[in-house]
Amino acid sequence: MKTVKLYDENAYLDKFSATVVSCEKAENGYALILDKTAFFPEEGGQLCDTGLINGAAVNYVKEENGIITHFVEKAFSVGQTVEGFIDFPRRFSFMQNHSGEHIVSGIVFKKYGFNNVGFHLNEQFATVDFDGILTREMLNAVEESANRAVFENREIKAYYPSERELETIDYRSKKEIEGPLRIVDITGVDVCACCAPHVARTGEIGMIKLLDFTKMRGGTRVILKCGRYALLDYQNKYENISDISVLLSADRDSAAQAVHNLWDKFEKTKQTINELTRKLIENTVETKKDTYCFYEKDYNMKQLQMLTDGLHKTHGGTRAALSGGGDSLNFCLCGEEAELESIFAEFKKAFDVRGGGRGGMMQGSVSAKAADVIKFFEERLK
Repeated sequence: MKTVKLYDENAYLDKFSATVVSCEKAENGYALILDKTAFFPEEGGQLCDTGLINGAAVNYVKEENGIITHFVEKAFSVGQTVEGFIDFPRRFSFMQNHSGEHIVSGIVFKKYGFNNVGFHLNEQFATVDFDGILTREMLNAVEESANRAVFENREIKAYYPSERELETIDYRSKKEIEGPLRIVDITGVDVCACCAPHVARTGEIGMIKLLDFTKMRGGTRVILKCGRYALLDYQNKYENISDISVLLSADRDSAAQAVHNLWDKFEKTKQTINELTRKLIENTVETKKDTYCFYEKDYNMKQLQMLTDGLHKTHGGTRAALSGGGDSLNFCLCGEEAELESIFAEFKKAFDVRGGGRGGMMQGSVSAKAADVIKFFEERLK
Protein backbone atom coordinates (compact mmCIF):
# COMPACT_ATOMS: atom_id res chain seq x y z
CA MET A 1 0.00 0.00 0.00
CA LYS A 2 1.41 3.36 -1.02
CA THR A 3 1.90 5.99 1.66
CA VAL A 4 -0.59 8.87 1.66
CA LYS A 5 1.38 12.10 1.18
CA LEU A 6 -0.16 14.63 3.53
CA TYR A 7 2.32 17.29 2.40
CA ASP A 8 0.71 17.16 -1.04
CA GLU A 9 -2.62 18.10 0.50
CA ASN A 10 -1.24 20.76 2.86
CA ALA A 11 2.38 21.98 2.69
CA TYR A 12 1.87 23.87 5.98
CA LEU A 13 0.89 20.80 8.01
CA ASP A 14 3.40 20.50 10.86
CA LYS A 15 1.80 17.71 12.95
CA PHE A 16 -0.29 14.66 12.15
CA SER A 17 -1.48 11.27 13.40
CA ALA A 18 -0.81 8.04 11.54
CA THR A 19 -0.83 4.26 11.94
CA VAL A 20 2.31 2.13 11.90
CA VAL A 21 2.34 -0.23 8.91
CA SER A 22 5.76 -1.77 9.60
CA CYS A 23 8.88 -1.16 11.69
CA GLU A 24 12.10 -3.09 11.11
CA LYS A 25 15.61 -2.88 12.50
CA ALA A 26 17.87 -0.85 10.20
CA GLU A 27 21.58 -0.02 10.15
CA ASN A 28 21.15 3.12 12.25
CA GLY A 29 17.92 2.66 14.19
CA TYR A 30 14.62 1.52 12.72
CA ALA A 31 12.91 1.80 9.33
CA LEU A 32 9.35 2.94 10.01
CA ILE A 33 6.52 2.94 7.47
CA LEU A 34 3.24 4.72 8.23
CA ASP A 35 -0.07 4.67 6.40
CA LYS A 36 0.28 8.43 5.85
CA THR A 37 2.89 11.08 6.54
CA ALA A 38 3.63 14.79 6.39
CA PHE A 39 7.38 14.13 6.18
CA PHE A 40 8.73 14.97 2.72
CA PRO A 41 11.37 12.41 1.62
CA GLU A 42 14.68 13.29 -0.01
CA GLU A 43 13.60 13.77 -3.59
CA GLY A 44 13.87 16.11 -6.55
CA GLY A 45 17.17 17.58 -5.39
CA GLN A 46 15.81 18.58 -1.97
CA LEU A 47 16.79 17.22 1.42
CA CYS A 48 14.14 15.38 3.44
CA ASP A 49 12.18 16.82 6.33
CA THR A 50 13.31 16.17 9.89
CA GLY A 51 11.35 16.17 13.11
CA LEU A 52 9.90 13.76 15.69
CA ILE A 53 7.57 10.76 15.77
CA ASN A 54 6.34 10.08 19.30
CA GLY A 55 9.45 11.85 20.58
CA ALA A 56 11.87 9.80 18.44
CA ALA A 57 14.07 11.84 16.10
CA VAL A 58 13.45 11.33 12.39
CA ASN A 59 16.92 11.43 10.86
CA TYR A 60 16.19 10.51 7.25
CA VAL A 61 13.17 9.93 5.01
CA LYS A 62 13.13 8.23 1.62
CA GLU A 63 10.54 7.11 -0.91
CA GLU A 64 10.64 3.97 -3.04
CA ASN A 65 7.81 2.76 -5.26
CA GLY A 66 5.37 5.13 -3.56
CA ILE A 67 6.24 3.89 -0.04
CA ILE A 68 7.83 6.41 2.33
CA THR A 69 10.23 5.11 4.98
CA HIS A 70 11.20 7.09 8.09
CA PHE A 71 14.48 6.21 9.79
CA VAL A 72 13.95 6.72 13.52
CA GLU A 73 15.77 6.07 16.78
CA LYS A 74 13.35 3.59 18.38
CA ALA A 75 10.99 0.80 17.45
CA PHE A 76 7.19 1.02 17.11
CA SER A 77 4.48 -1.67 17.06
CA VAL A 78 2.49 -2.47 13.93
CA GLY A 79 -0.97 -0.95 14.26
CA GLN A 80 0.19 1.64 16.79
CA THR A 81 -1.08 5.20 16.40
CA VAL A 82 1.72 7.74 16.43
CA GLU A 83 2.04 11.53 16.38
CA GLY A 84 4.43 13.17 13.94
CA PHE A 85 5.90 16.65 14.27
CA ILE A 86 7.70 18.37 11.40
CA ASP A 87 10.59 20.77 12.00
CA PHE A 88 8.52 23.43 10.29
CA PRO A 89 10.95 26.40 10.32
CA ARG A 90 13.36 24.20 8.37
CA ARG A 91 10.57 22.98 6.06
CA PHE A 92 9.38 26.54 5.44
CA SER A 93 12.90 27.68 4.53
CA PHE A 94 13.01 24.85 2.01
CA MET A 95 9.61 25.93 0.66
CA GLN A 96 10.81 29.51 0.26
CA ASN A 97 13.96 28.45 -1.57
CA HIS A 98 12.29 25.84 -3.78
CA SER A 99 9.54 28.24 -4.83
CA GLY A 100 12.18 30.92 -5.44
CA GLU A 101 14.14 28.50 -7.61
CA HIS A 102 11.03 27.83 -9.73
CA ILE A 103 10.61 31.56 -10.31
CA VAL A 104 14.26 31.96 -11.32
CA SER A 105 14.19 28.90 -13.60
CA GLY A 106 10.95 30.02 -15.24
CA ILE A 107 12.32 33.48 -15.94
CA VAL A 108 15.65 32.15 -17.28
CA PHE A 109 13.71 29.84 -19.62
CA LYS A 110 11.43 32.62 -20.86
CA LYS A 111 14.18 35.23 -21.23
CA TYR A 112 17.02 33.11 -22.60
CA GLY A 113 15.60 29.69 -23.48
CA PHE A 114 17.91 27.81 -21.07
CA ASN A 115 16.63 24.74 -19.24
CA ASN A 116 17.08 23.85 -15.59
CA VAL A 117 18.99 20.56 -15.80
CA GLY A 118 20.01 20.18 -12.16
CA PHE A 119 18.86 21.37 -8.75
CA HIS A 120 20.06 20.89 -5.19
CA LEU A 121 18.70 22.41 -2.00
CA ASN A 122 20.42 22.01 1.35
CA GLU A 123 20.36 23.82 4.68
CA GLN A 124 22.57 26.71 3.49
CA PHE A 125 21.67 27.49 -0.13
CA ALA A 126 20.27 26.19 -3.40
CA THR A 127 22.10 25.55 -6.67
CA VAL A 128 20.54 25.45 -10.13
CA ASP A 129 22.30 24.19 -13.25
CA PHE A 130 21.29 25.70 -16.61
CA ASP A 131 22.23 24.35 -20.04
CA GLY A 132 23.46 27.70 -21.34
CA ILE A 133 25.97 30.42 -20.48
CA LEU A 134 24.67 33.18 -18.21
CA THR A 135 26.55 36.41 -17.43
CA ARG A 136 26.32 38.58 -14.33
CA GLU A 137 24.35 41.16 -16.34
CA MET A 138 21.85 38.49 -17.42
CA LEU A 139 21.52 37.20 -13.85
CA ASN A 140 20.97 40.74 -12.53
CA ALA A 141 18.04 41.07 -14.94
CA VAL A 142 16.70 37.68 -13.81
CA GLU A 143 17.02 38.66 -10.15
CA GLU A 144 15.14 41.91 -10.74
CA SER A 145 12.28 40.10 -12.52
CA ALA A 146 12.19 37.33 -9.90
CA ASN A 147 11.85 39.76 -7.00
CA ARG A 148 9.18 41.71 -8.87
CA ALA A 149 7.21 38.47 -9.02
CA VAL A 150 7.72 38.09 -5.25
CA PHE A 151 6.53 41.64 -4.54
CA GLU A 152 3.42 41.06 -6.65
CA ASN A 153 2.47 38.21 -4.30
CA ARG A 154 1.31 35.88 -7.05
CA GLU A 155 -0.55 32.65 -6.37
CA ILE A 156 1.32 29.33 -6.37
CA LYS A 157 -0.90 26.35 -7.08
CA ALA A 158 0.30 22.74 -6.68
CA TYR A 159 -2.04 20.05 -8.02
CA TYR A 160 -2.41 16.78 -9.93
CA PRO A 161 -4.14 17.48 -13.26
CA SER A 162 -6.14 14.82 -15.05
CA GLU A 163 -4.62 13.22 -18.15
CA ARG A 164 -6.89 15.36 -20.32
CA GLU A 165 -5.91 18.54 -18.48
CA LEU A 166 -2.23 17.63 -18.68
CA GLU A 167 -2.42 17.50 -22.48
CA THR A 168 -3.28 21.20 -22.51
CA ILE A 169 -0.55 22.34 -20.07
CA ASP A 170 2.80 23.63 -21.30
CA TYR A 171 5.11 22.80 -18.40
CA ARG A 172 8.82 22.40 -17.65
CA SER A 173 10.30 19.10 -16.49
CA LYS A 174 13.90 17.91 -16.11
CA LYS A 175 13.00 14.26 -16.73
CA GLU A 176 10.27 11.89 -17.81
CA ILE A 177 7.97 11.10 -14.89
CA GLU A 178 6.02 7.87 -14.54
CA GLY A 179 2.65 7.87 -12.82
CA PRO A 180 0.59 10.88 -11.70
CA LEU A 181 2.26 14.19 -12.46
CA ARG A 182 2.16 17.02 -9.93
CA ILE A 183 2.21 20.50 -11.41
CA VAL A 184 3.37 23.66 -9.63
CA ASP A 185 1.89 26.72 -11.33
CA ILE A 186 3.22 30.15 -10.36
CA THR A 187 0.75 32.55 -11.96
CA GLY A 188 2.25 34.22 -15.03
CA VAL A 189 5.78 33.15 -14.15
CA ASP A 190 6.33 29.39 -14.38
CA VAL A 191 4.63 26.02 -14.75
CA CYS A 192 6.76 23.04 -13.76
CA ALA A 193 6.43 19.40 -12.72
CA CYS A 194 7.55 19.10 -9.08
CA CYS A 195 7.01 16.82 -6.09
CA ALA A 196 8.10 19.18 -3.30
CA PRO A 197 6.11 21.41 -0.91
CA HIS A 198 5.83 25.07 -1.94
CA VAL A 199 4.56 28.29 -0.41
CA ALA A 200 1.03 29.39 -1.34
CA ARG A 201 1.93 32.84 -2.62
CA THR A 202 5.16 34.35 -3.89
CA GLY A 203 5.15 37.07 -1.22
CA GLU A 204 6.00 34.42 1.38
CA ILE A 205 9.38 33.93 -0.29
CA GLY A 206 10.47 37.30 1.06
CA MET A 207 13.27 37.93 -1.40
CA ILE A 208 15.44 36.12 -3.94
CA LYS A 209 19.19 36.72 -4.14
CA LEU A 210 21.44 35.23 -6.83
CA LEU A 211 24.76 35.09 -5.01
CA ASP A 212 27.26 33.56 -7.40
CA PHE A 213 27.62 31.57 -10.60
CA THR A 214 30.19 29.36 -12.31
CA LYS A 215 30.51 28.04 -15.84
CA MET A 216 30.50 24.26 -16.10
CA ARG A 217 30.21 21.78 -19.00
CA GLY A 218 28.85 24.36 -21.42
CA GLY A 219 26.30 25.64 -18.90
CA THR A 220 26.03 27.73 -15.75
CA ARG A 221 25.58 26.78 -12.10
CA VAL A 222 23.82 29.50 -10.10
CA ILE A 223 23.90 29.72 -6.30
CA LEU A 224 20.87 31.40 -4.77
CA LYS A 225 19.30 32.07 -1.39
CA CYS A 226 15.69 32.98 -0.67
CA GLY A 227 13.66 34.07 2.33
CA ARG A 228 15.30 33.39 5.69
CA TYR A 229 18.46 32.08 3.99
CA ALA A 230 18.81 35.43 2.18
CA LEU A 231 18.12 37.38 5.39
CA LEU A 232 20.79 35.49 7.35
CA ASP A 233 23.23 35.95 4.46
CA TYR A 234 22.58 39.71 4.43
CA GLN A 235 22.97 39.95 8.21
CA ASN A 236 26.30 38.11 8.04
CA LYS A 237 27.58 40.30 5.22
CA TYR A 238 26.39 43.46 6.98
CA GLU A 239 28.28 42.52 10.14
CA ASN A 240 31.39 41.75 8.12
CA ILE A 241 31.30 45.00 6.15
CA SER A 242 30.67 46.91 9.39
CA ASP A 243 33.78 45.38 10.98
CA ILE A 244 35.83 46.12 7.86
CA SER A 245 34.64 49.73 7.75
CA VAL A 246 35.62 50.25 11.41
CA LEU A 247 39.09 48.75 10.86
CA LEU A 248 39.64 50.95 7.80
CA SER A 249 38.00 54.06 9.30
CA ALA A 250 35.66 54.22 6.31
CA ASP A 251 31.91 54.42 5.78
CA ARG A 252 30.25 51.08 5.02
CA ASP A 253 29.30 52.30 1.55
CA SER A 254 32.93 53.18 0.76
CA ALA A 255 34.56 50.16 2.44
CA ALA A 256 35.33 48.46 -0.89
CA GLN A 257 37.22 51.53 -2.14
CA ALA A 258 39.11 51.67 1.16
CA VAL A 259 40.15 48.03 0.66
CA HIS A 260 41.32 48.84 -2.88
CA ASN A 261 43.39 51.74 -1.52
CA LEU A 262 44.89 49.49 1.16
CA TRP A 263 45.67 46.85 -1.45
CA ASP A 264 47.48 49.42 -3.60
CA LYS A 265 49.59 50.40 -0.59
CA PHE A 266 50.31 46.75 0.11
CA GLU A 267 51.46 46.16 -3.47
CA LYS A 268 53.79 49.16 -3.32
CA THR A 269 55.17 47.98 0.02
CA LYS A 270 55.69 44.49 -1.40
CA GLN A 271 57.59 45.95 -4.34
CA THR A 272 59.79 47.90 -1.94
CA ILE A 273 60.45 44.77 0.15
CA ASN A 274 61.28 42.77 -2.97
CA GLU A 275 63.73 45.42 -4.12
CA LEU A 276 65.39 45.54 -0.70
CA THR A 277 65.55 41.74 -0.61
CA ARG A 278 67.14 41.72 -4.07
CA LYS A 279 69.82 44.14 -2.89
CA LEU A 280 70.36 42.06 0.25
CA ILE A 281 70.82 38.93 -1.87
CA GLU A 282 73.28 40.76 -4.09
CA ASN A 283 75.24 41.88 -1.02
CA THR A 284 75.16 38.34 0.39
CA VAL A 285 76.50 36.96 -2.88
CA GLU A 286 79.40 39.44 -2.81
CA THR A 287 80.38 38.92 0.82
CA LYS A 288 79.62 35.28 1.67
CA LYS A 289 82.13 33.44 -0.44
CA ASP A 290 82.76 30.71 2.15
CA THR A 291 79.12 30.00 3.09
CA TYR A 292 77.67 27.01 1.28
CA CYS A 293 74.25 26.60 2.89
CA PHE A 294 72.00 29.54 3.81
CA TYR A 295 68.77 29.56 5.81
CA GLU A 296 66.33 32.46 5.45
CA LYS A 297 62.95 31.69 7.02
CA ASP A 298 60.76 33.89 4.81
CA TYR A 299 62.44 33.63 1.40
CA ASN A 300 60.26 32.42 -1.45
CA MET A 301 61.49 29.99 -4.09
CA LYS A 302 62.42 32.72 -6.55
CA GLN A 303 64.61 34.37 -3.90
CA LEU A 304 66.23 31.04 -3.02
CA GLN A 305 67.02 30.58 -6.72
CA MET A 306 68.55 34.07 -6.97
CA LEU A 307 70.72 33.43 -3.92
CA THR A 308 72.08 30.01 -4.93
CA ASP A 309 72.51 30.96 -8.58
CA GLY A 310 74.40 34.14 -7.65
CA LEU A 311 76.69 32.36 -5.19
CA HIS A 312 77.49 29.57 -7.62
CA LYS A 313 78.20 31.87 -10.55
CA THR A 314 80.28 34.29 -8.44
CA HIS A 315 82.23 31.92 -6.22
CA GLY A 316 81.76 28.47 -7.76
CA GLY A 317 80.90 25.21 -5.99
CA THR A 318 77.50 23.78 -5.21
CA ARG A 319 75.43 26.12 -3.07
CA ALA A 320 72.26 25.43 -1.04
CA ALA A 321 69.57 27.68 0.43
CA LEU A 322 66.60 26.86 2.66
CA SER A 323 63.44 28.62 3.84
CA GLY A 324 60.40 27.76 5.94
CA GLY A 325 60.07 26.48 9.46
CA GLY A 326 59.21 23.55 11.70
CA ASP A 327 59.60 20.25 9.88
CA SER A 328 58.79 21.56 6.41
CA LEU A 329 61.36 23.43 4.34
CA ASN A 330 61.77 24.66 0.79
CA PHE A 331 65.21 24.23 -0.75
CA CYS A 332 67.20 25.20 -3.78
CA LEU A 333 70.58 23.82 -4.92
CA CYS A 334 72.76 25.24 -7.67
CA GLY A 335 76.06 23.91 -9.03
CA GLU A 336 77.85 22.05 -11.76
CA GLU A 337 75.48 19.40 -13.04
CA ALA A 338 77.54 16.26 -12.29
CA GLU A 339 78.39 17.28 -8.73
CA LEU A 340 74.89 18.59 -8.14
CA GLU A 341 73.26 15.31 -9.17
CA SER A 342 75.54 13.36 -6.84
CA ILE A 343 74.78 15.65 -3.88
CA PHE A 344 71.06 15.58 -4.65
CA ALA A 345 71.05 11.77 -4.73
CA GLU A 346 72.62 11.68 -1.25
CA PHE A 347 70.16 14.33 -0.07
CA LYS A 348 67.20 12.19 -1.15
CA LYS A 349 68.60 9.15 0.66
CA ALA A 350 69.10 11.10 3.87
CA PHE A 351 65.76 12.95 4.00
CA ASP A 352 62.16 12.86 2.77
CA VAL A 353 62.68 15.05 -0.30
CA ARG A 354 60.24 16.06 -3.02
CA GLY A 355 61.41 17.90 -6.09
CA GLY A 356 63.98 17.85 -8.83
CA GLY A 357 65.34 20.00 -11.63
CA ARG A 358 67.85 20.25 -14.42
CA GLY A 359 70.45 22.55 -15.95
CA GLY A 360 72.42 22.96 -12.74
CA MET A 361 69.54 23.73 -10.40
CA MET A 362 67.45 21.50 -8.10
CA GLN A 363 64.52 22.68 -6.01
CA GLY A 364 61.62 21.36 -3.97
CA SER A 365 60.63 20.64 -0.38
CA VAL A 366 62.05 18.51 2.41
CA SER A 367 60.49 17.23 5.63
CA ALA A 368 63.21 17.93 8.18
CA LYS A 369 64.49 20.47 10.67
CA ALA A 370 66.62 23.30 9.29
CA ALA A 371 69.58 22.51 11.57
CA ASP A 372 69.77 18.92 10.32
CA VAL A 373 69.67 19.94 6.64
CA ILE A 374 72.24 22.70 7.17
CA LYS A 375 74.58 20.23 8.88
CA PHE A 376 74.13 17.77 5.99
CA PHE A 377 75.13 20.33 3.34
CA GLU A 378 77.96 21.91 5.35
CA GLU A 379 79.62 18.50 5.72
CA ARG A 380 79.42 17.79 1.98
CA LEU A 381 79.78 21.13 0.21
CA LYS A 382 82.80 22.75 1.90
